[in-house]
Amino acid sequence: MDRDGSYRTAAVPIAPRSAITRLLIVTDAWHPQTNGVVRSLSAMGRELRSRHFEVNYLTPSRFWTVPLPTYPEVRLSLTPPGAVAEQIAASGAEHIHIATEGPLGLQARGACLERGWSFTTSFHTRFAEYVSARVPVPTEWSWAYLRWFHAAASRTLVPTPSMMADLAGRGFTNLTLWSRGVDTEAFSPGEKSWFTGLAGPHMLYVGRVSTEKNIAAFLDLDIAGTKIVVGDGPQRAELEQRFPDVLFLGYRHGDELAAIYRSADVFVFPSRTDTFGNVMIEALASGVPVAAHPVIGPIDVITDPAAGVLDEDLKAAVVRALALSRTGARRHAEGFTWAESASQFSNALVDKVPMPKAQAV
Repeated sequence: MDRDGSYRTAAVPIAPRSAITRLLIVTDAWHPQTNGVVRSLSAMGRELRSRHFEVNYLTPSRFWTVPLPTYPEVRLSLTPPGAVAEQIAASGAEHIHIATEGPLGLQARGACLERGWSFTTSFHTRFAEYVSARVPVPTEWSWAYLRWFHAAASRTLVPTPSMMADLAGRGFTNLTLWSRGVDTEAFSPGEKSWFTGLAGPHMLYVGRVSTEKNIAAFLDLDIAGTKIVVGDGPQRAELEQRFPDVLFLGYRHGDELAAIYRSADVFVFPSRTDTFGNVMIEALASGVPVAAHPVIGPIDVITDPAAGVLDEDLKAAVVRALALSRTGARRHAEGFTWAESASQFSNALVDKVPMPKAQAV
């Protein structure tokens, strides 16, 4: 990543200048954060550059930041008046995509509306439920903010059909599908090199360790074997104290993370608030069946009974998923490609031209 927040892949051949399409992605979530938003936006950059896009990111790395209360690894940008608009204009972008609804996204939205620039947005997080899990704010208030924020976009990209239906029912408009992919070379079946000596089966969770992820529902399960948690977050200390028999590994990356995935016997995804769940397809690509609740996210990802089990009884889902083959999990993951995801993303982009006055609200 460059100092200015852009993310470049030097190995991609550069097309003649006249053939390059310039895209600016505005996001409050960026490296060194480890989450699905950052992974998805980074993957889009790599894939789109191979299609003659010049992709730059407007991120918190360009500004002073302060930690988000109760979640210090997420940092909020402190931007002087007009700074975001100036950087958007200086980018020369032909397309603007606002990925998040935080301080940078909010200022970018305002700058675009003031100048009559069209833009797209994407819906990554059930922000309303996340806020209510931490502070006593009615979810209706948060949903009203999200609806207002995305209403000005020419299109809002949504990760799954079920999430799209949910948002449409809440009054969101101009919705279009943008699914996710997985690197099937980085995540693949192989030798089970981790957890040697630990009682099996080995049940794995990967992701943020926070209240809205419902991890305690997994760790509370009365089931033989070893539970493993990869990731970090504000709830980790509490859960480590409550569940001393659980193996907490913190953040792991690259080859080490891939080895942990393929060493598991089942991947447990207890969240009821995710919009997709990238970690599920990383597990599937590693040959690990998934156990989850039948809610938004899992119902769109685990569509093949050979890949995983959805059940309101999470213990029953885990037991049945342990009986599935690794081959079925891997085969299902191969249907999720970043190439298809990038096609959906690029097809949804709009030119940065003045929008009709009726939309500029």
